[in-house]
Amino acid sequence: MNSPAPIELDLPVHGMTCASCAGRVERALQKVPGVLGASVNLASEQARVSLNDAGQLPELVEAVEKAGYQVPSHTLELGIEGMTCASCVGRVERALKKVPGVRDASVNLASERAHLDLLGAVDPAILIAAVDKAGYHARLLEAEKPAQDAALARLARERILLIIALALALPLALPMFAEWAGMHWMLPAWVQFALATPVQFVIGARFYVSAWKALRARSGNMDLLVALGTSAGYGLSLYLWLSAPPGSMPHLYFEASAVLIALILLGKYLESRAKRQTASAIRALEALRPERATRIRDGHEEDVAIAELRLGDELLVRPGERFPADGLVLDGRSHADEALITGESLPVAKGPGDKVTGGAINGEALLTIRATALGGETVLARIIRLVEDAQAAKAPIQKLVDKVSNVFVPVVVGIALLTLLGWLLAGAGLETALINAVAVLVIACPCALGLATPTAIMAGTGVAARHGILIKDAEALEVAHAVSAVAFDKTGTLTAGKPGLVDFAVAEGEADEALALAGALQRGSEHPLAKAVLGACVERGLHAHAASESQALAGRGIQGRVGERLLALGNRRLLDEQGLAAGDLQVKASEWESHGRTLSWLIELQPQARLIALFAFGDSLKPGAAEAIHALRERGIANCLITGDNRGSARLVAEALGLDEVHAEVLPADKAAVVAQMKQGGALVAMVGDGINDAPALAAADVGIAMGGGTDVAMHAAGITLMRGDPRLVPAALDIARRTYAKIRQNLFWAFVYNLIGVPLAALGLLNPMVAGAAMALSSVSVVSNALLLKRWKPDLQTSDNETRSSR
Repeated sequence: MNSPAPIELDLPVHGMTCASCAGRVERALQKVPGVLGASVNLASEQARVSLNDAGQLPELVEAVEKAGYQVPSHTLELGIEGMTCASCVGRVERALKKVPGVRDASVNLASERAHLDLLGAVDPAILIAAVDKAGYHARLLEAEKPAQDAALARLARERILLIIALALALPLALPMFAEWAGMHWMLPAWVQFALATPVQFVIGARFYVSAWKALRARSGNMDLLVALGTSAGYGLSLYLWLSAPPGSMPHLYFEASAVLIALILLGKYLESRAKRQTASAIRALEALRPERATRIRDGHEEDVAIAELRLGDELLVRPGERFPADGLVLDGRSHADEALITGESLPVAKGPGDKVTGGAINGEALLTIRATALGGETVLARIIRLVEDAQAAKAPIQKLVDKVSNVFVPVVVGIALLTLLGWLLAGAGLETALINAVAVLVIACPCALGLATPTAIMAGTGVAARHGILIKDAEALEVAHAVSAVAFDKTGTLTAGKPGLVDFAVAEGEADEALALAGALQRGSEHPLAKAVLGACVERGLHAHAASESQALAGRGIQGRVGERLLALGNRRLLDEQGLAAGDLQVKASEWESHGRTLSWLIELQPQARLIALFAFGDSLKPGAAEAIHALRERGIANCLITGDNRGSARLVAEALGLDEVHAEVLPADKAAVVAQMKQGGALVAMVGDGINDAPALAAADVGIAMGGGTDVAMHAAGITLMRGDPRLVPAALDIARRTYAKIRQNLFWAFVYNLIGVPLAALGLLNPMVAGAAMALSSVSVVSNALLLKRWKPDLQTSDNETRSSR
């Protein structure tokens, strides 16, 4: 017997700088068991690996990473057609994972999408062929509009087939209804045969095709159960009709198979319509992308496609139009409706220098903007990507469902056979035994199991996104529902993050000179305190030249050179490090700290170390901060403040909001340690922050929550991103996570209960096949409908009259 041909796999490898690096990567790959050979090309940064099993890909990646290099990955999405249950999902996933270069594959039954994590260049045609071989159809999701058109056309075809099936099956069911009314009449056998045959073999052909593909792949699915059950009912009717004595009219079961197929098609059609609604959030976001833009070039306006835009292009946006890209306002003043992007219900004022978001609607005036982000780099594209990733991912609870679905169909077929044999041994006729076995096959449908989790996740993450809450993945959602403690950063999270310079005092020299020196150090910085200093310079008419040799001092401040003088501006640690005494400024420092001020000390380091001035900053609480803390406390969730600011400022904010615990003067690296300490106490911790210095703590928490307007680093480290800087979205995010997880559990419960109750009833002869078919269809529809109830969710953002309280 010939051994299978080895698989040739190309891996991208980043981080190599010389031939020695290439040699090390080669040796690391060759040590992986099963690798037949490895050759690394330094110029192309590619490793060609020959191996026996594509399933060894994780070991190859691990070997490269252990050697000190990176294997970058990229994602791809395929639309999958033909799946009907959780067994189908598992078969498609296994087929895709066998393709060389596929690191991971996650298939969503509800959205009919496959989310692939790929290493290197993987030909999409190979992926599509693998899906086709598994018995399904795949397509690249390059553009959503054609995909939507195809989905609508498929739904229209399903509707036509359903109408025909119902039209043919209804006359077959009329004698049954007449019998219930006390009348006894039956259609001639040849009429029943003529009506049932096209339903069975033309309209029901999809079940046979799918069942055959499943058998060929040595697997099973819902369609196999339907094909077996309806074929048994149809075959029994045909046997009874043909074997009956001439002139007699036996009881036939053509109506059972025909009505059963019609009911299943009705359930699938209603399920398809409901699944489209679960994906409506993505379609609504994608609909915000305009297709054309007005570009200004050489003083002339030109209408161009969005794909033709380039960074830096000047664009004209008329009233009522959507912004074609993210940008900065160059000219004009208007308002932007960002409701569908950030969930902000009120229009936001926009003027020169303000940022605008692609997809938002321009208000009452003409604006000229400069494009700063295009395509996949826009805020809207990133939102869509986050929502898609969350909907494509599997929740940890889904692993149980996957295990069950892998053995579900064989077990059901076994139970049906036992039912058939049991009734025959009990002395029942073949008709009774076969009908009860058919009922078992039909009632036990794994569709509901496969839909239970993804539909709830899609509905929950979709409605959350519409209200400005982006949930990164299903795991974050599953963890967030059980959060018992929330840790908040202060500046930019609970406070407005726009402090003003409320006071300052000098140790020696002129006040204006000290302020100008501080402004020189802060010029070019985006820190809120830097903006406050520069704003004060503008108010006093001072011109601050940018300092040279600027350098950030982690957790302390900033230093730079102004002329011949080396200066530093920062917190009390700077003073202590230089061994300088506060002197006469200590009284001011103590007084200002007691009023909750944030202090910054201006120090000269060279030519001689000395204290120059002390600056005091004040910040106001964000509207809704107190309501957010109150909402958390009402739900029994503990809260605390973790900030690098002084104790006086932290204490004042904590008292104003009623926070349970305060950690002040904490270095950025130590914030993660505080979070870890909270977790050791048994709490499931959420960390809320908005800055780079919060990223370690966001990553250390069980779930990180990044506030809107925060940095990309914070958003990357967080499991949940709030598109607006509204603290009330924190309890709202935890609430939608809790409700979504509850829907998952409800759906799984009902999906299992349908089978746990239905299968024994069918086996005992207490369900006829038509009732079983109706129950099976109802199970899928009810699961999806239950998930859709999440679309009615709205965050409670009511703010009391004292929302303008200040920490000043």
